[in-house]
Amino acid sequence: MSPTSIRMALVVVNLLHLLLFSVALVRSDRSTMPLRSFKISGNVTYDCIDIDKQPGLDHPLLKNHKIQMKPSVSIHEIKNQTQINKTYKEKIKCPYGTVPIVRRTNEFITNAQLLADKYFHPLSPDSSGTHIAGIKQHGGPYHGISARFNAYKLDIGEDQASYSQMYIGNGYYGEFNFISAGLMTNPSIFGDSRLWSYGYWKGKYAKGCYNTVCPGFVQVSNVVPIVKPFDLKPGEQAALEWSIARDKQTGNWWIIQTGKPNAYIGYWPKELFHLMYDGASMVGVGGVSQALKSGFSPPMGNGKFPKRGILTSALFSNVDVLNSMYEKRRINVDVPVEKLLDSVNCYGIRIGNRVKFWTTPLGYFFNYGGPGGTSCGV
Repeated sequence: MSPTSIRMALVVVNLLHLLLFSVALVRSDRSTMPLRSFKISGNVTYDCIDIDKQPGLDHPLLKNHKIQMKPSVSIHEIKNQTQINKTYKEKIKCPYGTVPIVRRTNEFITNAQLLADKYFHPLSPDSSGTHIAGIKQHGGPYHGISARFNAYKLDIGEDQASYSQMYIGNGYYGEFNFISAGLMTNPSIFGDSRLWSYGYWKGKYAKGCYNTVCPGFVQVSNVVPIVKPFDLKPGEQAALEWSIARDKQTGNWWIIQTGKPNAYIGYWPKELFHLMYDGASMVGVGGVSQALKSGFSPPMGNGKFPKRGILTSALFSNVDVLNSMYEKRRINVDVPVEKLLDSVNCYGIRIGNRVKFWTTPLGYFFNYGGPGGTSCGV
């Protein structure tokens, strides 16, 4: 073989090696890189991650966890996910087999993890500067809670937070497990003053986390992420119809959206909790405000005290529970409801007594909120 032929053969071999190496890199990248991304609201990006490779599954308690695609028992009748995608125009629509995970900066992760330990819940010790206006109920075991509720665009300071939450939990000898979800304005976590949907959990070893900041929550819907910003003008509102419900067969705790669009959003696996295997002993809903460094308490709800008229302030309606038999019941039917209000100077609550608002059934409902201020107490 001539020198020229040898050189040409070597070139071909090198090209083949390079091609094979490139293919290997592409295959490797596909397992970790998002299949698609959506940039919404300026600085918020969602990556469509393979559902089997989402960060929620990296939790050490979930090494052998098998993903559940929908509740095994129909807790709420909702439309098929395929029908949802055909009828609802959404900014986020990940390909099937992938789920939307909000892209996180190191600062976002750090802030969320630091504030997770300070998250207020009625089962936990009192938190300085935190106020609540809502209702709760002890008894159970409860297997779920659902409600329609709204929250508004408010003027919230950098070191403050205001949110509307639904929660379910259990405590035992100073330990507690709980799940909370709703709408939150918290610049310390999200880096802006927008209203966001959120989910939070605290489980084994007193560990807890917001949304998908750290492993634990398993996102299932490819259309509705658990955490999402709402671009609202001052005084405008966002509304949710959400449920937190324990699956009868698997024991996983689902977040289900029964408003538009209907969706099985995802769940917290049962492995994360050691006090809620058979249900929870307490459920509740309401508004919460947190003043940290400044001492000035922020507004709650729509910033107004509840008065006569359902639309005068923020509203929780159709508050229902899943009882020990997995029967959906109005929250005040079987067990008395306890009203929570620790700062009458700054916030209020007004329990409703109407069955319907125009043609819309309200079930058990109440108005809540207030302007906040400097006289709210500690």
